Amino acid sequence: MGILVIGSVAFDSVETPFGKVDDVLGGSATYFSTSASFFTDVRLVAVVGEDFPEEPLDFLRSRKVDLTGLKRSPGKTFRWKGKYGFDLNEAQTLDTQLNVFEQFHPELPAGYEDAEYLFLANIDPELQMEVLQQVRRPRLIACDTMNFWIEGKREALIKTLKRVDTLVINEGETRQLADEPNLVRAARKVLAMGPKTLVVKRGEYGVLMFTEHSIFSAPAYPLESVFDPTGAGDTFAGGFMGYLAATRSDDEATIRRAIVFGSVMASFTVEDFSLDRLRRLQYSEIEERFRRVKLLTDFEGLS
Repeated sequence: MGILVIGSVAFDSVETPFGKVDDVLGGSATYFSTSASFFTDVRLVAVVGEDFPEEPLDFLRSRKVDLTGLKRSPGKTFRWKGKYGFDLNEAQTLDTQLNVFEQFHPELPAGYEDAEYLFLANIDPELQMEVLQQVRRPRLIACDTMNFWIEGKREALIKTLKRVDTLVINEGETRQLADEPNLVRAARKVLAMGPKTLVVKRGEYGVLMFTEHSIFSAPAYPLESVFDPTGAGDTFAGGFMGYLAATRSDDEATIRRAIVFGSVMASFTVEDFSLDRLRRLQYSEIEERFRRVKLLTDFEGLS
């Protein structure tokens, strides 16, 4: 039955050393659902304002994303403005206008409660819990969060994590959540909060996965041209969850392959602004880049 994602659909204004764009399509649920749609069916729950045009919605529909759960409310759409320096791992937020997203309370349309794969994108953990109270028995629940919620809504976040199978966050958030500077020890503390799997996004340095009994490392695909890292983490999560839903498997070997597919999807996103690279992406390119990433770490036969 594919994936259900709850998150934001937004307008982004982004400046990097390589260019600048204003009011382009963005939002965690947008990046996630577009990425996941290359692997499986996706149902999206989010809110937009009266100012949101039809073209981005037509694009999502062309990717076979079910928009029954996308609500249009009176007011303006969520907007984010940010700037990156030459260290593209960290964005400087210049302006955030929540607008209709400020009053957003996710309501699942009929049939959505039966979702087998659920991704709770980076939203208020109290809203994440509202979704968990509406779904029945998902096969896999994964979520994202950020430093703002770790600091300001820690108790609610910890409550949510008790019901989550997989947590997908970055390195700084892992250390902050665990209150531990050493990443390995921090990962152990986070796993003790409830998730069975912790996936740590490390930008250009790749991904680390922690479980109770293992650690797995996957490299980022080396790129000559990186224009805009906005949405790379959500694109990673979409590829990761999309592959798991497509295979309907959750053994460790499959999870490791899913992490590589997530990294591959993120590598395409950063090659252009907004979702422009994903708009023209072909699945054959995904397969080819997956093969190249495997070769990056293949050392069998070498002495």
